[in-house]
Amino acid sequence: MEERTRPLGRPRSEDARLAVLRAVDDMLVEEGYAAMTMKGIAERAKVGRQTVYRWWSSKAEILLEASAADAVRELTVPPSESAEGDVVAFLAALSGFLTESDAGLAYRALLGEAQHDAKVAELLRGTDVLGDAARVLIAQVQDRGGLVGFAGAARETLVAELVGPTLFRTLVEGRPVEPAAIADMSQRFLATSR
Repeated sequence: MEERTRPLGRPRSEDARLAVLRAVDDMLVEEGYAAMTMKGIAERAKVGRQTVYRWWSSKAEILLEASAADAVRELTVPPSESAEGDVVAFLAALSGFLTESDAGLAYRALLGEAQHDAKVAELLRGTDVLGDAARVLIAQVQDRGGLVGFAGAARETLVAELVGPTLFRTLVEGRPVEPAAIADMSQRFLATSR
């Protein structure tokens, strides 16, 4: 019988990783961020606690990974017939992400936690879920000839101007931004480049 040699430690199982990400999403909706524990996440995912700690050091890391993966899908908007159409579609997707999506709920929970947990704040600075999506949209609009003259640091200002109003309204009002307000925000944002 041939003896097999195995590398030290177990390889990361994609099935286990996905089970953990699903578990953290479900637990957030059912129990809230404060009630989640690494032990509870492992039990819900039906994996060992060691498996969870091998890949993530905190529930915030797990939640951010789950949120970021969904955000890419939910905040990517295909080009429309106009730059304004692109911005309107993005802002509508952003509003929906923040108010209707489990991933958006996760992101909002992390934003709240970051207000009093420096490690979570640092984690969010390292993975800019909303900013990354906004940068893609801004590049899309710039490729159409809009927002001319905004590069580097100025582009980061555009990111804040694109995401900020929707994020603020969502956090303050706790509901989706109305279509008329999205249209107004889109027009104001595009007027920035004129």
